[in-house]
Amino acid sequence: MRRWFLIIIVMLACSGVNMSISRAQSGTLDLERLQRATVYIAQARNVGSDLFITCVGSGTIVKRDGLILTNAHNTLTSSACPGETLIVGITNRLDEPPILRYRAEIAQASLGLDLALLRITRELDGRLIEAGTLALPFVELADSDSIQLDETITVIGYPGIGNDPVESRRGTVIGFVAEPSGGEKSWMKTSAVIPGTMSGGGAYNQAGQLIAIPTTAPLAAGALETTCQPLQDTNNDNAVNTNDICIPIGGFINALRPSNFARPLLRAASLGLALDILNVPTAQVGLVGAPTFKRLFFSPSVNEAGMPTTVVRSLPAGSNGLYLFFDYENMTPETVYELRVTTDGIPNPTFSLAPVRWSGGERGLWYLGSSGQPWPNGVYEFTLFANGIAAPTARLIIGGAPETAPTFSDVVFGLLDLRNNPLGNGFVLPTGNIASARFLFRNMENGQEWTTIWYRDGQEIPAARQTNTWNEGASGSTTTSIRSETGLPPGSYRLELYIGNGLAATSDFTIAGAAQGAFPEIFKNERFVTANTSDEALTAAPLTNFPGSVLDLYMLFDWQQIAPGTLWTMRWTVDNEIFYERTAPWNTLESGQNLLIRLSAPGGVPDGTYRMDLLVNNVQLRSARAQVGIGQLPIDPFAQASGVQLRGQILDADTKLGIPGVTFILLSREYSVIDFTWSQAQIFTMAVTDRNGRFQIDRPLQFSTRNNEVAYSAIISAQGYLPISADGIEVDTTTPNPLDITLYLIRDANG
Repeated sequence: MRRWFLIIIVMLACSGVNMSISRAQSGTLDLERLQRATVYIAQARNVGSDLFITCVGSGTIVKRDGLILTNAHNTLTSSACPGETLIVGITNRLDEPPILRYRAEIAQASLGLDLALLRITRELDGRLIEAGTLALPFVELADSDSIQLDETITVIGYPGIGNDPVESRRGTVIGFVAEPSGGEKSWMKTSAVIPGTMSGGGAYNQAGQLIAIPTTAPLAAGALETTCQPLQDTNNDNAVNTNDICIPIGGFINALRPSNFARPLLRAASLGLALDILNVPTAQVGLVGAPTFKRLFFSPSVNEAGMPTTVVRSLPAGSNGLYLFFDYENMTPETVYELRVTTDGIPNPTFSLAPVRWSGGERGLWYLGSSGQPWPNGVYEFTLFANGIAAPTARLIIGGAPETAPTFSDVVFGLLDLRNNPLGNGFVLPTGNIASARFLFRNMENGQEWTTIWYRDGQEIPAARQTNTWNEGASGSTTTSIRSETGLPPGSYRLELYIGNGLAATSDFTIAGAAQGAFPEIFKNERFVTANTSDEALTAAPLTNFPGSVLDLYMLFDWQQIAPGTLWTMRWTVDNEIFYERTAPWNTLESGQNLLIRLSAPGGVPDGTYRMDLLVNNVQLRSARAQVGIGQLPIDPFAQASGVQLRGQILDADTKLGIPGVTFILLSREYSVIDFTWSQAQIFTMAVTDRNGRFQIDRPLQFSTRNNEVAYSAIISAQGYLPISADGIEVDTTTPNPLDITLYLIRDANG
């Protein structure tokens, strides 16, 4: 730190510049910096030589070279957003609308999570931008899992369809919503009032780190409750009205997608990684009918497989966990769904979910709910909507003393050992003649009537239904089984347990694969290979170590006895960090060989240790690992600022007012001031002061050590002022971070 102070003070003082340095106050929100990192995004359709805007939204720059985080629904081409060109607008003056400046391409996207990463690639007029030449203001991602209830947040985005300046909305975190796709913090809820056009923008903690992405999904034109607005005369009738392209803008947002969901996409985009399944399956699972929700019921908790632990019709006072479960059919990633909750007839935004894109499969069991936050007493009504159409309403009462009614709970599946204990992983069983379930029971009385009903792929197995008289006592555990002499075929199964006529417990499980004891072997012979073509990859010899120059890395595996429609998950990591994860219905034949996947990147697959995991029902079944090059990324580009962030303000020495338009340049370590020729290759990074004279160097200064000295040179230039420069600028681990400086420039008497 002393080295920084001594060198820069001496060098700049010799140039007639006064400077003061102050440590940044922790927890101080630099609102202007965040606003400048916020961009306006317009999707447009090419019609001849014209561009007609089809969708709009906000986004946030998360890397200085022009990587933008936003929603997928307003950038990917779809029926609601039919454009194919993405335009990026930036803020020049904070009190003015954005200026359309760049064109962008989709680098990574997840329809289910409704997240996308865009990469700026061209100027607005189509001229190609050389990679690495942009130095845009950007923000860092926070660990969104650390966010707690009642924290103050700031949401930033564009509130209009392009005619309004960037805005910020403050609020608090009022709740979290759980989904199978992301666990307990699948969504954050906020008290901030956020217009639909700010979808895709950013929500920040008090330290100015991105914690979430405001997200909503307007319904397609023609659907019920569509909110949209015409912007251009797209039909050439000399009027802008409802006959023109209507831009969907949605209603107000009350849901935020946590930033941790974006980390895998950011990692893949930063490394340029692309994953492709090459031999596309032949058998397809088709959709029949409109999106539908049915069989709504409640559970106070969820197990590790995403199944309800039990079924309840009421909860006692002081409850802090509740989940609404329901079956779904005919869903797609373009389906918009919503949950509206009322308490004693009054809308309850804390537990509701505004319209968002569907993130599950085509059919199955889903849930929405929360735990760890209090559910006040009252009569709750839950209504689901699919594309604006309401499903049946479910009602539940919270309040009063705990009930002592008979219950079933904690269903797990397996093959029974000699002591009647189920063996296996609990929710994925191998094909065979029998499947068993163990469950707990409480407050039962002998003589009560109870029933077991088994289903396969949504259809009841009539021969398996049994109604019996209870004789197991008051509390404990017991088992029930389903048998077939011809074998239980692969598929998605369900067990329902009833006490009298009331559903007491239910759970889904999967039967697939050949038996290896009590465990299924669904996937096998997984292997990594390298080859010049995909055809050669099918017969290439498997390897676990590859040279650093490998262009494409292929993964193959065989499979057996997995029914089409079965949900499965493929997850990829590099150096133990996820960069790809997708859950989808199995859509190929029940058994086969050599499912081929290609991993590629521009310039070759980066060095690292890569792992692929295969899962069914959240159960990891197989894993394979390969090492490329040295087995780890040489430089971790994802570590949060591994150096010092430099920012500050440049003032007029006489008036003490901020000077706008000052250029602050830091040269790369290989160059000194005398070497500088205004070549982009010589510039480490640069910034231009805003109207208040503030600037931020968007690339952290690397630490200088005894074994690795890193020194920068600075050039500061402003019209009408004496230019200044300095060599030998260094920082170390004791330097304040971020480092705030104040510079006073002297007017040029001859200027």
